[in-house]
Amino acid sequence: MSLNLAEKAQTAAELQANQRLTGRTPDALAADLGFTTAYLDDLLHLRPAIDPADVWLLRDHLEREVLTHGGTPVPYTVLTEPARAAATTWFNLRPLP
Repeated sequence: MSLNLAEKAQTAAELQANQRLTGRTPDALAADLGFTTAYLDDLLHLRPAIDPADVWLLRDHLEREVLTHGGTPVPYTVLTEPARAAATTWFNLRPLP
């Protein structure tokens, strides 16, 4: 599954919006997932050389964190549940820790 430029921009905006809604620092979020802060930033901006499975892991983690803290996550328009079904066939998606 390869995203076009518009889908990448939309997904990055949604990830970043949900990151802000968590109220948690990038260092804390990165540590939750065993990522470096620099790699978390690469994921949030969908930079080259990231693992697509990590994007899905981050997506799920941010959504869970927003919900856990009583917020309403920004909906994902590209990384949807139907897209997850397709991504599962392409990438080694992992459950949240």
